[in-house]
Amino acid sequence: QVQLVESGGGSVQAGGSLRLSCAASGVAYNQYCMGWFRQAPGKGREGVAVITSRGSTRYTDSVKGRFTISKDSAKNTLHLQMNNLKPEDTAMYYCAARYSGGLCVGLYIGTAEYNYWGQGTQVTVSS
Repeated sequence: QVQLVESGGGSVQAGGSLRLSCAASGVAYNQYCMGWFRQAPGKGREGVAVITSRGSTRYTDSVKGRFTISKDSAKNTLHLQMNNLKPEDTAMYYCAARYSGGLCVGLYIGTAEYNYWGQGTQVTVSS
């Protein structure tokens, strides 16, 4: 059974940093694609950053150069380092996993591509 538990959210001022973590159980990183998504109030859920089994990454344009996705396969933990945060980054952030059956090689950033979701962690950035 796959379980994803996010942590690390909070409230920061613009320009600040946060590091999100996702503890994954029931997930073998060499068989799953992993990603971070977010949903702002009144908006749909969008892909933020995704990572393949071999560590290739893809980011949505609005976070390029500010956010970094990484994973610690030994600890089954996914991270999202967020620097230079902006008020428009305010959202609930979700960790997600997509079963690939083998090595994940695709950089899927659409929400419909993912099978498993965490409960989310809130990030609030004030100006």
